[in-house]
Formats: sequence, structure tokens, C-alpha cells
Amino acid sequence: MKPFDVELVRAAFPGRRIVWLDRTTSTMTEAARLVAEGCPSGSVVGAEEQTAGQGRLGRSWHSERGTGVYVSVVLRPPLEAGPPPVLTLALGLATAEAITRTTAAVCDLRWPNDVLVGGRKCAGILVQLLESAVVAGIGINVNQTRFPPELEPLATSLRLATGREHSRETLLIELLATVDSYSRLLIEEGAEAILRLFTQASSYVRDRRVAVEQGDRLLSGVTEGLDPSGFLILRQDDGTRTLIVAGGVRPLPE
Repeated sequence: MKPFDVELVRAAFPGRRIVWLDRTTSTMTEAARLVAEGCPSGSVVGAEEQTAGQGRLGRSWHSERGTGVYVSVVLRPPLEAGPPPVLTLALGLATAEAITRTTAAVCDLRWPNDVLVGGRKCAGILVQLLESAVVAGIGINVNQTRFPPELEPLATSLRLATGREHSRETLLIELLATVDSYSRLLIEEGAEAILRLFTQASSYVRDRRVAVEQGDRLLSGVTEGLDPSGFLILRQDDGTRTLIVAGGVRPLPE
């Protein structure tokens, strides 16, 4: 297993603060420390391995050593950039584009933060607000050849999806470039541009029959697009129109 060459990434982004750790509990925790120190927007924390990687809704992110890209990026968007949920959608677009540029794999986006290849999750985004900053945690399964039994039906890696290994350094370079690009787009053109692009890129946003986990409730219905804040609109089976602010979305048979 080849160790990650962080100097290749630093050379592509001279002057940017990039902290690379061999092992950590979570890059989100380390990035929060940088925020407390007043680090500039664009600062990055990455790790070869996370022992307590964070996912949405209190879940963990499986972070096998030396096979994935596990990073947190500090962003300081202006207040006028739009509602915070839209930033999560922008980061999903950035992650999907970086994956396609690097591997040619075709990605789907499952609201609000999952990147899928071949119907299985290969990447996820977690956004946390800290004072005037945002910490964006991004985990991408790159060269894994297997997953724990409970994840096997749900997860994939870019290696499994394409049949070949991929450079984690090249992928991270592309990822940081696309995060910069979509962050600029959000600031310059507003939330509407991100909502339009996400709707185009995702098979889940409109006319998709889904189940949505809402704590101990399970809602089922057909998706009807996004509201201006980036939340998902669901037409339930009983005809009720519901705004989904948070929850796990899963496909249902048509």
C-alpha cells in the first residue's frame, strides 16, 4: 500500500494550509481546531486513517487505512452566499465532478449528501457550522476491495466500480479544485444555480419514489424537487406535500 504523497497536493495549491495526519479520530475534529486558531478559508485536514470518522445523523464513516480520501475543508462563505443546506448540495456536485474527472465513473447524487456509483454509495459529505466558518468533511471510497458485511450491500469504491486502482493524490487535487469552483459559483450566482445543477445531476430530486427515515417514522412517496433553501419536497402516498429537512432517503420500487 503506497503512502499518500501530500507534497504533490501542496505543490498544486502553493500557499494553502494542508495538514496531513497518519491517524486521527476524525478530520472534522482537527479542522475545528484550525477554525479556533483563525485559519484561512480553504485550509485542509486529511488523514490516512480515521478511527471515528463522522457521518450524517450520528453515523460513523468507515475509514480503512490508506485506501480512501478522508478530508475536511474549512470554508468561510459570506452570509449572502445562501442557506447552509445549499452548500452541502454544492459540495456534492464538486465531489461528483472530481470523481468523474479522475475516474470517468458516472455519478448520481442522493439528496442531501451521498454520491453514488452504480447505485451504491462511494462518497459522503458532512457540513458543520462553527462560528463564522463551515467545516466540510468529505469521505471518498477510492481503492477499497471489500467492506464490512453490514456495508457490503450499500457501499462501493471507485476501484470496485471501475475495476482499477486510482491515484488518491490526483483525486484530492481535483476535489479541492472543484470545491473552490462550486464555492465560487454559489457566491457569484447564488443558490439558484446550485439548485438547478443539483436537480439536473440527481435522479432523486424529482419523480423518484423513495422512503425517508424520520426518526422512528418512515415516510414514502414521490419527490417533487427542491425548495429555495435546498430542502427536498415529498408528495406522500396519502397526497400530503411534506418538506424534508433531514433524513435518510432510500429508493423504493416504482
